[in-house]
Amino acid sequence: MTEKVLEVKNLDKSYGKGASLFQALKDITFSITKGESVAIVGKSGSGKSTLMHLLALMDKPTAGSIAIDGENVRSLSKQKLDLLRNRKFGFVFQQFFLNGSSSVLENVILPLKIAGTENFERNNRGLEVLKAVELEDKAKSKANNLSGGQKQRVVIARALINNPQIIFADEPTGNLDTTTGETIIKLLFSLNKTKGITLIIVTHDPDLAAMCDRQVYIKDGKLERITP
Repeated sequence: MTEKVLEVKNLDKSYGKGASLFQALKDITFSITKGESVAIVGKSGSGKSTLMHLLALMDKPTAGSIAIDGENVRSLSKQKLDLLRNRKFGFVFQQFFLNGSSSVLENVILPLKIAGTENFERNNRGLEVLKAVELEDKAKSKANNLSGGQKQRVVIARALINNPQIIFADEPTGNLDTTTGETIIKLLFSLNKTKGITLIIVTHDPDLAAMCDRQVYIKDGKLERITP
């Protein structure tokens, strides 16, 4: 039996009220299984990034349900949601969100620091994930001194630090040149295949979307189709 790691039913998201009401998502229903790679595809303004923010529990739906490993998250407190997100999810965004004046290692171990992990274990695990993205030699370097591709690998290392079940990647190559972007994509898909991490990529790039097991197409806030 295929194990569902994420399931959404009749998901709606609206902003504003009355005459200024804007419905960003309308009645979205689908599920993602363990170890899948899934692309959420749509033009700018289609609602794909809004959908990712809901799936990643960074925002709450107006209506509908989201289940992680079969558990409906609607009833969870903010503290439990934060804990679940910290333990099960990793994030790779178009913007790097790194502290440029801190070392690479300090940036990578931040989620463990937030979780209260002991310093010795934080550093050991930090060096381990930096080795996985081939940046162990940059551990003491300031993040500001890295190239764009190196910064994105640091972001991936940070995403891996808690051994996540799911990695969310929102336009992960948007700020990179073609060659560097291809390197980052190969790394993400390698992690998906070798570690069994579920990979959810938000993109408007058809070539990147085609590399995923399935594609979820969003248009005007609605689920247009899922392929294959």
